[in-house]
Amino acid sequence: MTLKEYVKDRTVFLLINFILFIIISGIMILVGVNIQIVFLIFCIWFFPLIIYVLIEYFKQKTFYNEITSITENLDQKYLLPEVMKEPETVEGKALYEVLRQANKDMHEHVKSYRDRENEYREYIETWIHEIKTPIASTRLIIENNHSNVTRNIKEEVKKIEEYIEQVLYYSRSNNVSKDYLIKEVSLAGLVRSVIKRNSRDFISKGISIDLEKVEGTVFSDAKWLEFILNQLIGNAIKYIRERDGKVIIHTVQNENNIVLTIEDNGIGITEKDIHRVFEKGFTGENGRKFGKSTGIGLYLCKKLADQLGLGLTITSKIGEGTKVSIIFPLGSVVFMQ
Repeated sequence: MTLKEYVKDRTVFLLINFILFIIISGIMILVGVNIQIVFLIFCIWFFPLIIYVLIEYFKQKTFYNEITSITENLDQKYLLPEVMKEPETVEGKALYEVLRQANKDMHEHVKSYRDRENEYREYIETWIHEIKTPIASTRLIIENNHSNVTRNIKEEVKKIEEYIEQVLYYSRSNNVSKDYLIKEVSLAGLVRSVIKRNSRDFISKGISIDLEKVEGTVFSDAKWLEFILNQLIGNAIKYIRERDGKVIIHTVQNENNIVLTIEDNGIGITEKDIHRVFEKGFTGENGRKFGKSTGIGLYLCKKLADQLGLGLTITSKIGEGTKVSIIFPLGSVVFMQ
């Protein structure tokens, strides 16, 4: 707030004073009052008035500078009414009270939406738990009735399980810290486990696997890592070439990190899509072409990787393949966000 802005805001007040003074001065001059007395009255009238305006300006400027400074240094701006001092001026107190009421109302709304979110998440988790029973029964029926039909049903059941797993992790993605267990994870064991889960797809599509060099251990949550890796390998399988499909998985240990890379020789991602693949719901040209993409898998991988303190990068060339890397930092403790 500048002095010019402050004076402009009080133009009416000052103008009224000047008009009154001009009227009174005109009357005094008409009745023969000495001009020096009129000037004396001007000084007596306007000197205290100007001093008052300047004092009020500096008081308000100090107040607004203080709350601006506090706001700039706050990570969560809505906490301003909680940390600012109650002002002494009437206008400041009114503003302070309005901010407190607005903050209180915002907290109530946030709590309401948070309760709804928790309720919805609990329902989803309960539903997932319940749906596992009929799925397990279906698998048992399939195992006892081998045929081409049941084999096809088994494949569809596997897809249903993967979508259910995706829903479960999505519902928990904002509360990873509640389901987080740090322990030593062997990357070779992790990769083998995910390859085993997808072995039928590798065999049915004739995709060769090259585990050139997968080694090293990291400290993280094995369950979340397996989900991320399964999503990435699932994408490699989905967008692989119809012939001579190949997936290469390897690790590189650097001074500060271990990089696990999943590389395929699939259809690749166009340059205009590659920078948006981690966006929620983005399916891109490949998604429209194949019609099976939801735009959630890579978004979820990126979100979980960020919360686990991991890097996730992707490079691709159309017609040549895609390379996705998970970067595990070494020598630092990662806290959940």
